[in-house]
Amino acid sequence: MIHRVQRSSVLLGASALSLAWALAGTASAQQAEPDAAQLDEVIVTAQLREQSATEVPFALTAYSGQRLENLGVQDFEELSAFTPGFLVQNQSPNNPGFVMRGITSDSGAATAEPRVSVFQDGVSISKSRGSYVELFDIARVEVAKGPQSTLYGRGALIGAVNVIQNRAQPGQFDASGRFGMGDLNYRLGEVMVNLPVGDTAAIRFATRLKSRDGYIDNLLGGDDYNSFDTQAFRLSGAFRPVEGLRIDVIGNYQVDEAAGTSFKSIAYTPQDPTTGAVLGSREPWAGAALTPSALFDGGKALGLDRDVWGVTGIVSWDLSDSLTLTSTTAYREFDSYETFDADGVSLPILTAAEEAYGEQTSQEFRLNYDAGGRLTGFIGAGYFSEEGYQRTPTQFDERMALAQLSGVLDGNPAGVGQNTLPAAGYPTVAQGVITQLLTPLGAGALAPAIAANLKSAHIETPINASELQSYDVFADAIYAFTDRFEMSAGIRYTRDEKTTGYASSVQSRSILGGLLAIQQGAVPPAQIPTLLGALANPAAVNLPANLLPLFGLTAQPTANNGDFTYGDLEDEGVTWRLTARYALSDDASLYANYARGRRPEVLSPVGPSAPGGPVTFNTIDAETVDSFEVGAKAALMDNALRLDGAVYLYNYENFQTTIQDGVQFVVTNAGKAEAYGFEGQADWRVADNLEVFGTYSYNHSRFKAGIFDGNHLRLSPDHRASFGVNWTVPVSGGSIEVQPTYSWQSEVFFDDDNDRTDLQADNLVPDLIVDEVQGSYGLLNLRLRYTPNEGNWSLEAFADNLLDEEFVKDAGNTGDALGMPTFIAGEPRTVGVVFGFKY
Repeated sequence: MIHRVQRSSVLLGASALSLAWALAGTASAQQAEPDAAQLDEVIVTAQLREQSATEVPFALTAYSGQRLENLGVQDFEELSAFTPGFLVQNQSPNNPGFVMRGITSDSGAATAEPRVSVFQDGVSISKSRGSYVELFDIARVEVAKGPQSTLYGRGALIGAVNVIQNRAQPGQFDASGRFGMGDLNYRLGEVMVNLPVGDTAAIRFATRLKSRDGYIDNLLGGDDYNSFDTQAFRLSGAFRPVEGLRIDVIGNYQVDEAAGTSFKSIAYTPQDPTTGAVLGSREPWAGAALTPSALFDGGKALGLDRDVWGVTGIVSWDLSDSLTLTSTTAYREFDSYETFDADGVSLPILTAAEEAYGEQTSQEFRLNYDAGGRLTGFIGAGYFSEEGYQRTPTQFDERMALAQLSGVLDGNPAGVGQNTLPAAGYPTVAQGVITQLLTPLGAGALAPAIAANLKSAHIETPINASELQSYDVFADAIYAFTDRFEMSAGIRYTRDEKTTGYASSVQSRSILGGLLAIQQGAVPPAQIPTLLGALANPAAVNLPANLLPLFGLTAQPTANNGDFTYGDLEDEGVTWRLTARYALSDDASLYANYARGRRPEVLSPVGPSAPGGPVTFNTIDAETVDSFEVGAKAALMDNALRLDGAVYLYNYENFQTTIQDGVQFVVTNAGKAEAYGFEGQADWRVADNLEVFGTYSYNHSRFKAGIFDGNHLRLSPDHRASFGVNWTVPVSGGSIEVQPTYSWQSEVFFDDDNDRTDLQADNLVPDLIVDEVQGSYGLLNLRLRYTPNEGNWSLEAFADNLLDEEFVKDAGNTGDALGMPTFIAGEPRTVGVVFGFKY
């Protein structure tokens, strides 16, 4: 019954598209007035050549930089609110999730392969920890839906986002700026200057500096949570030495510093960790009391420190009237360190961090052919080199962790979750738990000594590393059989050579790790008395490994407490696309396409199951998708109305997902998955002073086999929509633009297990509560902008989330491994003003 309703929704979407098409065709037949209002046209390069968006035979959303500025869009998360089929979740600039038609790309592991490619001027910046960049002084952003490996490369399994930055313009001087302020101590400063150097060269400098205090109160004092402090700079140069040859060099540098993200538990009331006094309420958007250890990883405080920089060189050379050679050379680096309180409560149970580093070098040559005839296309070859690592130090207070694992974190089994005890109470609680554990083994007398050895700060540090050399060749051609009908075909062959490394170490032995090994049956019964005697030894933490295994808690150490083990993998694959487009007129077309997308094989390391044991490497088969899409596009009523719509079907094989194995999360093959849906977008310039625009997407993404059969894919709401109006009202001396926008989405799950209790009953701490889900919600934004009739400045007032809607943007997270899921609240209402000028 459910499936019938959902499939009917797609048919309904297709019918609505047909009806809109018929109405649009009627409207286009009418003669437009010579002075009719028109929409600004965005010329795109989604098929690696300049053309109208109407001519592109796949679903594409493109916005000019000026349009994004008017909408108040500064980053990918805000962009996604106005892009059907595209959702971005921003926990922090270091931890974004890019979701395209239900498929998420967000892993920070060095070994992970992206599903959604993010490009900056044609250069892949897809690694999660380096992909989130500020959108400022840009020409446009293009979001291409569907497998785009032929056009964009190996990481575009399900789509690609391309940010085209404004380049230096020879022969002209330009300058602009924007300066803003608002509540939560919001500050914004932007400056752009384009300076000509003679008639054939120019340099361009642009920067954005923005900061805001956190919107989640820190109930223990100090910086509030979920703040941002970003400094982004760009310096570019352009040189045209001769006709037909252009050289661009673009350098980007961005620094992000922020107070900690509020990963908050909703199971325990925020308290003073010393006195136990209640400080606030449990809601995710209320104040939080988070307590990282002062000794963690050299005294790191909660928060983020991230640097991202890169240099790109682009040479475009017209070899003849029909041939253009483009060379794109790039080097890029990111380095980030983020510390967070992963348990979400007022006690220092679990403090974690992620240190991520990556560097990449790439070179691509592409030869485009366009003689003005029926055949156009390109051939090319590329090289991509990448290496990096992810280091994830984690610190536990073993006494408190034991209380949580035993279900008595607040010391009261009958009312767990009412309040946590003051920190000083947990040595006694831990001793009681150990006594209950050892008494059936006849070793209850050892409980006090073992409890006394539990560590207040046990630190273990797993590291994953990866090196990649990738080579590819590609070709794409479009042939116009008639003036109205054309077909295109593209193919890309990619070969990867990968080396994956893994190491893990402990600062010293985990006493709790030894107890868990006994409880989980990992120790032969005959050896248990000897092990318990060693754990009770006053020197148990530092005994030699030959006398007592060097236990970890969640990650067992590799040989010699930190040796790396490496594995190699060679992988090759082919992706392709076939499209057909029929032009109903110069401004309207129908299209159909079929494409094969591929996410390369992954060599996934699994740490030792016992201290000093071997590291295993699982080869996760390449994830493939077959995509079918049919759509229509039109620019009607003398370009006063634009309509786009598409229906699609995806079939996935070897879908790669993450499952919990004990207290570790490992990549595995979940088998088959399916997605189908409808996307539409419309923009109508009703009159010179009135524009109405909107988007809608329906996406049915589900697993089709395995333990997740029937589940929603994570971060994939079935429905999303946006609507906006831009109304210009004349006033004395100028005009005021009134721009309300509303974005809405339906229910969303944050993990592929959909928080199902039957799938989590065997976790280290069974999760028997369904709470890691966000119901449907909508956000209303409002912008009022005054522009004088004479002058080159404007003044804008804005209110985001005007109705102060309460919602969470993520749930589960690292704490879920210990049965302590955490929740990140979305942004509340914020207001401010912005002054802008252009010269």
